[in-house]
Amino acid sequence: MSTNKRKDVLWRIYLAFFGIVLFGVAVLAKTLQTQVVQGTYWKGMADKFTIFTDTLEPERGNIYSEEGNLLATSLPFFDVRIDLASTGMSKDLFYKQVDSLSLCLADFFKDKTASEYRADLVQGRKNKSRYYLLKSNLTYPELLILKTFPLFRLGKYQSGLIVIQKNKRVMPFGNLAKRTIGFVGGDTTKFKVGIEGSFDESLTGVNGQILVQRIAGGVRIPLNSDADMEPQSGKDIYTTINISLQDVAENALYKAVSHHKADWGTCILMEVKTGKIKAIANLTKVGDSSYIEKFNYALGERVEPGSTFKLASMIALLEDKLVSLKDTITIEGGVHQFADRTMRDAEEHGLNKVSVKYCFAISSNVGISKMINKNYKGKENQFYNHLVKLRLDKPTGIELLGEPNPKIRKPSDYSAVSLPWISVGYEQQITPLQMLCLYNTVANNGVAVKPFIVGEIKEFDKVLSTTQPTIVAEQIIKKETIPYIKEMLEGVCSMPHATGFNLAKGAPYSIAGKTGTTKLLKNGKYEGGYNASFIGYFPADNPQYSCCVIISNPTENGYYGGIVSGPVFREIADKVYASSSSLHPTLVAVSDSVVKIPSIALGKTEDVKAIYRGLRMQQEIETSADWVQSNIVSNKIQVSEKSFTSNIVPNVKGLGLKDAIYLLESNGLQVKIIGIGKVQAQSLSPGTRFNKGNTIVLTLG
Repeated sequence: MSTNKRKDVLWRIYLAFFGIVLFGVAVLAKTLQTQVVQGTYWKGMADKFTIFTDTLEPERGNIYSEEGNLLATSLPFFDVRIDLASTGMSKDLFYKQVDSLSLCLADFFKDKTASEYRADLVQGRKNKSRYYLLKSNLTYPELLILKTFPLFRLGKYQSGLIVIQKNKRVMPFGNLAKRTIGFVGGDTTKFKVGIEGSFDESLTGVNGQILVQRIAGGVRIPLNSDADMEPQSGKDIYTTINISLQDVAENALYKAVSHHKADWGTCILMEVKTGKIKAIANLTKVGDSSYIEKFNYALGERVEPGSTFKLASMIALLEDKLVSLKDTITIEGGVHQFADRTMRDAEEHGLNKVSVKYCFAISSNVGISKMINKNYKGKENQFYNHLVKLRLDKPTGIELLGEPNPKIRKPSDYSAVSLPWISVGYEQQITPLQMLCLYNTVANNGVAVKPFIVGEIKEFDKVLSTTQPTIVAEQIIKKETIPYIKEMLEGVCSMPHATGFNLAKGAPYSIAGKTGTTKLLKNGKYEGGYNASFIGYFPADNPQYSCCVIISNPTENGYYGGIVSGPVFREIADKVYASSSSLHPTLVAVSDSVVKIPSIALGKTEDVKAIYRGLRMQQEIETSADWVQSNIVSNKIQVSEKSFTSNIVPNVKGLGLKDAIYLLESNGLQVKIIGIGKVQAQSLSPGTRFNKGNTIVLTLG
């Protein structure tokens, strides 16, 4: 080989070797760059294609009313996706089914045409989409229908159907008791409100787990694995709330706050003996005239109680035997000077000497404050100790979150005029529920019970826990004092010119309680506005229920407690009385051997038959008529058919309300009702003609 050729070969070898070395260096440099410089980026990309265990949220427990009606529940909603690159879905199968599937989707959802659905599905197939989103937030019935569509009916392996369930919290009764039911909000730091928040741990349940694969875009695809674990559903909460009474309370409160254009209102209904909360309503004004359940004032709003606090002042005086109800007190026409401040009664009356009982009944600020100031000035600790004994310095301990401590001033913080003003409900801040508990204690003969709103916790049909009535203090008011206090509270609703006299007019049961009309003070100064309140119990002679109503800053149609809040109390009490047979007088049989056969003025045929069957009375009612009437002739039942002419007002006097409404509304009349009981009068005379849509007013009694 010549020297030149040898050099030429060596040069080529060196060049090739240098190229290989250079390539190796480049590979090494790229490796270092990938691992060191771009390591974080590529690690993140790898994480997107990882198989890992994901959490399955359990189904949240339900919240029920006392009668078993759903107050809050979790309904399943579904996101539907398709694995358009599924190995079980062949090309022939997809194109054979896609046209009919598109037609079904277009017809069912009506948001796209069949051709648009087909184009989207075909494009997804071409893109080999593994997680194509078809629809979000489907209900379970919608999902069942979807699964019957072409392709999907073949099952998830051939169709690639992927169903992701998620739960949404709904309240079947809308805004009824919304704030009391509450919610759990927030992500990391949960904001807990009401029953939902207070019993979040019980309602939540136990998380499950599922193996998933994360693909491009962060999308997670569930995998079937033996490691999957089903979540455990949350426990169910059964409250003490009665749906019917809750509805009445909210409607009565809404009418009042709307009529008086108030800022907010609250009312609470509680069983005297047990402390069960039967209804609790809270309404807040939003905008110019709308009201919503926004804040639980009953539980969380401390207010100066005003005249309703006079009960505590009178309990102290009577317990210490410093006054009697028959004693007289000079109220000076309703004006008195304490040091540099003038005390005035809420209403001008011009009275001078009155009994202590009447002083309380007309809610004289001057009278109450003079008695307290005379007997406890220099002995402020003695008066304060009465407030402590009455538990006015303590929260009620109800199981819901958010109850604040009352603000009861200690004698060391009193000014020269604090005692008179505290005695009539100022310079203290107490929640409506805390004040109600004081009145409930009086109704319960001095025994203080803890209010509660959750009766049972269940897992399916198994009772896990039951709340028993809890006595928090025995006899905090002396037994010998109770009759005088009850007499005093009854006088508020029975004595002429008393602040609650009109409230109790015409009631078939007795009422005891106290009105309150409290100035809204800011930094100790009155800048306008009042809180109107009424707290009491019924029936007064055998207390079963206590009730508190507070309406804040009524700006129209009056502001006194008896005018503004009293009617709400009365409407709730009327409903309770009408629906509770235990509150009605017991019927006494005049003879064990003689039974008078009842006649029925008018009734549905099947109802009349049922009544006589229930009384075990033989009767032969053979008629095809819808309505009949019965008469008793010689101790025998005689039944005659009753028919009604279209557009002619029927006679419904003597009928029960249900039958009367059914008969009138089925004939096209609009019915309005006054009172309770059977129909005593009707505004449209029987036999006269009417037009459909006319209104007829029924007076009950």
